[in-house]
Formats: sequence, structure tokens, C-alpha cells
Amino acid sequence: MRTRNCLFLLLWVLFDGGLLIPLQPQPQQTLATEPRENVLHLPGRRFHFHRVKRGWVWNQFFVLEEYMGSEPQYVGKLHSDLDKGEGTVKYTLSGDGAGTVFTIDETTGDIHAIRSLDREEKPFYTLRAQAVDIETRKPLEPESEFIIKVQDINDNEPKFLDGPYVASVPEMSPVGAYVLQVKATDADDPTYGNSARVVYSILQGQPYFSIDPKTGVIRTALPNMDREVKEQYQVLIQAKDMGGQLGGLAGTTIVNITLTDVNDNPPRFPKSIFHLKVPESSPVGSAIGRIRAVDPDFGKNAEIEYNIVPGDGGNLFDIVTDEDTQEGVIKLKKPLDFETKKAYTFKVEASNLHLDHRFHSVGPFKDTATLKISVLDMDEPPVFSKPLYTMEVYEDTPVGTIIGAVTAQDLDVGSSAVRYFIDWKSDGDSYFTIDGTEGTIATNELLDRESTPQYNLSIIASKVSNPLLTSKVNVLINVLDVNEFPPEISVPYDTAVCENAKPGQTIQIVSAADRDLSPAGQQFSFRLSPEAAIKPNFTVRDFRNNTAGIETRRNGYSRRQQELYFLPVVIEDSSYPVQSSTNTMTIRVCRCDSDGTILSCNVEAIFLPVGLSTGALIAILLCILILLAIVVLYVALRRQKKKDTLMTSKEDIRDNVIHYDDEGGGEEDTQAFDIGALRNPKVIEENKIRRDIKPDSLCLPRQRPAVEDNTDIRDFIHQRLQENDMDPTAPPYDSLATYAYEGNGSVAESLSSIDSLTTEADQDYDFLTDWGPRFKVLADMFGEEESYNPDNVT
Repeated sequence: MRTRNCLFLLLWVLFDGGLLIPLQPQPQQTLATEPRENVLHLPGRRFHFHRVKRGWVWNQFFVLEEYMGSEPQYVGKLHSDLDKGEGTVKYTLSGDGAGTVFTIDETTGDIHAIRSLDREEKPFYTLRAQAVDIETRKPLEPESEFIIKVQDINDNEPKFLDGPYVASVPEMSPVGAYVLQVKATDADDPTYGNSARVVYSILQGQPYFSIDPKTGVIRTALPNMDREVKEQYQVLIQAKDMGGQLGGLAGTTIVNITLTDVNDNPPRFPKSIFHLKVPESSPVGSAIGRIRAVDPDFGKNAEIEYNIVPGDGGNLFDIVTDEDTQEGVIKLKKPLDFETKKAYTFKVEASNLHLDHRFHSVGPFKDTATLKISVLDMDEPPVFSKPLYTMEVYEDTPVGTIIGAVTAQDLDVGSSAVRYFIDWKSDGDSYFTIDGTEGTIATNELLDRESTPQYNLSIIASKVSNPLLTSKVNVLINVLDVNEFPPEISVPYDTAVCENAKPGQTIQIVSAADRDLSPAGQQFSFRLSPEAAIKPNFTVRDFRNNTAGIETRRNGYSRRQQELYFLPVVIEDSSYPVQSSTNTMTIRVCRCDSDGTILSCNVEAIFLPVGLSTGALIAILLCILILLAIVVLYVALRRQKKKDTLMTSKEDIRDNVIHYDDEGGGEEDTQAFDIGALRNPKVIEENKIRRDIKPDSLCLPRQRPAVEDNTDIRDFIHQRLQENDMDPTAPPYDSLATYAYEGNGSVAESLSSIDSLTTEADQDYDFLTDWGPRFKVLADMFGEEESYNPDNVT
């Protein structure tokens, strides 16, 4: 027991006196060697007679990444000064990875890593250590923090994050031309060893390209690489760490390099002579053939321009470039004619549009070829002598008049006859006809320039041998004017003259218009008509420019004497035959001020000088209207009163006259009158005549005058006859008219003497005896002239 205490005392003296200093741990280099013991000393509890120099002694621990051993990897050791090795101290560990990545022996303080670590995932761990009394569970010292760093090993190869790469470089570039820069990234620690030191090299792609080992810049290694020989290159690049030493890790990537085109090749025709055959009927502007020059370049460097070298046929043909195929398209500029020329030979040149000055020394970037064109004979339609015909004809030209002719010919070797006809497109074409053989055009109807001044005809010519071959030409026919319309005043004029006008004053400027169209222009003359030239109140002055002025001839005009003047103006044209017209102008006389400004031209102004005001004139007009209304009302009432007196009397005396005067032939005269009609009520009702209308014609037998002279009835009838003749409102019938009207359609015509122009003595009634026994009484009555008394006739 005494020996053990002495040993403890010796150790305390040694540590406290600074004789023993904790070793600073060094990073372990390899996994094969036994690591040095890393110890973290914790300060112990101080005695009262000693001074403690320090509490914690810090040590930084290191642990290898990717440890693959079977046992946990030893990291280091924690130790407190108060730990006397008696098992009374307990060590605890907290912080990053405590318990999951790192463990501590609670008694000895040894720290181990229980799983493999990756520096690239987490380079260091921060932990906290503490010593605790086992019995009291109280901390013996404050908690302290320390770091465990993961030591890097070369476990990551370089990687090209942007690969594979695509690059391009112009063909024919010199040696050392820049192509591309590649970059590889190594995840290892660049501050420790050579694990992250990368060196570049080319594994595939030599001898065309080279790469800088440090920067990774790729450049050309051969001069004049030709795209037309090889366009695509694939280069394999390697990046190796450890400075390229043996055992280093490596990564690769592919760089696809394309040689871009430059214009280093001129166009070339595959052959020197091209042959084309063209029908002579080919239309102008049509493509008749294609030729092509070959240029191995690409894109705009292969664009070719074709031109015809001046010479034979250069004015008949043209050549343009097809942008899609880069072919030369030959087009026809003018019509071909086999009968005129059968073949054409000329040269065509092909050249590049975009030249590169670096290759001018190679030679001219163009080529030429010969083009031979043979014209094929075709059966062609007739050809008109003119592309357009213009003809003129006067209007109203007689039908059938020839106004012109068209001519077409068959130019083929075997000439054929030509037929002409009009292409009927509208009704206007029917105004003309054409001779099918001669081609002469004649009028078919009368023409009117004012209706249609111009006609446009389409004439078709066809070959007799082949009617399907036709050609067409337009014929313009202008209808010339014939002077058939006289000139007239262009617009209606409202002309006024002041009462205070002076002689020679122009009150109106007039112009004329003519529906005819004169080729030399219209020229009109103005003058007064002959009847108005005698003592004229106005005169006409011709200004010789198709206008004229109306001038006054009097010194003042009076509206009360004459309000309106009518001035006949004669207008003539200058064409042949001369046409003229007389136009009457109306001139109003108006009241004006001293400056000639019109104040009033109405009726009211005429009465103003008398002294009547507007109100007085209105009152006079109202009185006149009231008087007219009274007169009209009086006449209407008078007519209504007479009508009521005539139509309302039930006991009209005319009925008595009709009954009393109808005496007949007596009781013995049964053949002349049927007296039964007077006794039968039905017959009376049927033969009743309406008094409100003119009665139908009655054929009553003429009665012999009464033997006794009844003067009362005769006076009454004459009185009524005079009243009805003098009354204009009386109805169109009366008692006398009833007996004097025998009806219409009688073979014997009227027997009444009331409307006769002659007396009965002048008439012969012998024909009544020829009519039979029914007219015997009449024949006896009118046959006895001496017994006839005209006063008894009603």
C-alpha cells in the first residue's frame, strides 16, 4: 500500500512540474502502421497547495477515409488529470457523429470510428468531450470542443462535367489554330498531396490535333486540313490525377470536331458542251432547259451565278440560278421561229458569288461551257400583222359600211388559209360583223356615240387546215361624233335685276353645254333671238369663251309695272352642221339697296311703297277669306232647301198631271190602250216609275187632243215648264218630259213634236198606215192635219 502511494506521488510530481509534456499527435500516413496514441489530457482537480498551469490540452485528431479494416479505426484518447485510473471517471462524447460514427470507451477514453468515412462527403466532424464522476454523475470539468478531420486519399478520378464536347474549326487552318478548351474536375483534396493534380493527354485524334497538358486547350496539329477530304474528327481526351504518375486515376471524354467550309473550290461544269432541243411554239418566259456546275463547297460558298457570254443568241435567251438546286435555268426572252433560224450556239459562265481573298492565288473561281439549242418545227397558229388594231367610224353610219380590216398569216412551211370570226363576249359585239375570208369589219347596227363612244372587239383567226390552232387580237373601234345635238344652257339660272339698275350693267353670266363631242373643242356663240332684239330691255354680250353676259338696256325697272321678264337667248355651236337652240331666261325685278344688294323679290315688297304694313295685308286677306266662306255657305244652303222642297212632298202635282192627261182613246178605243192596267193594282205597282231617276223610255200611244179646251191644265203645265227650265238645280225630268219621251230603239223613232225642229205640217205621217192595224189610230190622228192643235200637245 505504501509502495502504491509513493508511485502516485512520483507521477504527480513529474506531471505537475512539467517534466512530462503530452505529445502533439501527428497525422497517420498509412493504414498498415500502428498509429501513435493521440491523447487529449483533461485538467484534474487542484490541491490546495499546488497551482494548476492549464486545464485542457487541445489535440486535433485525424482519421483515414475509406477505411476498410475489420476492426473499428482507432482515432485517439481522452484523459483527465483527475482520472487516477481507479474507475471513478466516466468519459462522454457528443456532437457530429457521436454514437453513430464515433464511439468512446467510457472508462479509458479511447475514441474509435465505427464506419467508413468519405472526405468528399464530409471533411471534418466537431465533437464535445466531458469527464463525469461515476458516483455523483456530476461533471468534473467543463465541456470542451475538438475536431476530427477526415484525411484524404486518392479515391476519385478526374471527371469532364461538360463532355462530350462539340467543336468546329475552319478547313485549311494553319498549325496551332485554336479549337476548344476542355476541363476535368477531381473531387479529392487539392491541398493534400497530388490527388487532385490533373494532366491532359490525347488518346485518339493524333496527328491532327494536340492538347496542352495543363490547360486542356486543343489546337490543330496539321496544316491545310481539307473539308472536302474529311469533314468530321473524333478526338479522345484523357485527364489523369497524381500529376500523371503511375497509379493515378484517369477520366476520358470525346470531342467531336467538324471542319467548317471555306470557299476554296471554284465551280466546274461536268462537261464542256450542253445540247438542248426547244419547240418553236414555246411561250416567252418559259424554262426551256437546265444546266449545272459542280462546286464541292457547302452553303453560301457553293452559291453559283450563271451568265450568258455575249454572242449568238444572247438576246433571245436568259439564264437564272435556281436557289434550291444551284442549277442554271435557261428561259426564253423572245419567240422562236423555225422558219427564220433553226439553231443557236452560245457560251454560259458559272462563278461563285462569295469569294475568299485567301484563295485568289488558286485561280479564277469560274468556269465556262458551250450551249447548243436546236429549234424544233411546230404547227403554229396564224399570226396577225399587228398586236392591236385601232379603227374609227362616225356615228349614224349606214349599216354594212366597212370600217377596216385585220390580217393574219400562216407562217409555217405548208401555208394554210385563214378564217376570221368575232369572239362574242358581250351584246356590244353584235354591232359589227367580219368577213370570214377577207377579215373586213363592217357595221351591223346604227351607232350612237353618246350611248357608247368605244367598242373593244376580239377577233380570232384560225387555220383552215387545223381549226384548233387559233390566235386572237383586240380591235378598238372609236365612234366619232356627228353634230346632232344643239348647245343648251348648262344649268338653270335664277336671274334678278334691281329696280335701280343702270344701262350696260351685267346681271348674269351664262354658259352652255353640248352633248356632242367636237374633236377640236366646243365653241359656242350667244345672241338675242330676232323677236327680242326689237326694243329690248336686256341684251346679250358674247365673251367668245363659251360664256356670255346678260346686260341691262334701261335706266331702272319697276316691279309694279312688270315683275318678270322673259329673255330668249339663241346659242349656236361651231360644228358642222351648225346646231342652235333658243333658251328662255326668266329675269325677276327686285328691290335693291344703293350697293346693288338684293333686299326682296317677293309680292309683299310690291305693296310696301303704298304704305300698307304686313299686319294690314294679313287682315285684308282674312276678310276676303271670310266673305268667300259666307258665299259658299249661302249657295250650299239654297241648293239643299230646293232639293228638300222637290223631294219631300208626297202629294206632288206632277202625279196628278200624269194621271189626268192620260186620257187614252176613250172607252170605245180598246185597241189603242189597255184600260185594265189602270184597274189592276199589280200592274200599277210593276209599271210604277221612280221619280228620283230619269224614267226609262216609254212608248205610249199618241192621244188625240181633247175636244174641250181645258185652259186651267194648260196654264198649269206652262207655268211648271217655265219654272223647271229656269231652275238649274231641278232634277233632269218633269211632267212634260214624261209624256214627250217615247223611249229608245223604236223602229218608228220618236213621234213627239216637242224636240222637233219643224212643225207637224212639215212632216209626213203616211208611213203609219203601212205599219198595220195597231197603228191605225195614230195614222188617223196625224193624218188629219186640219184638226191638229199644237197647244194641246204636252
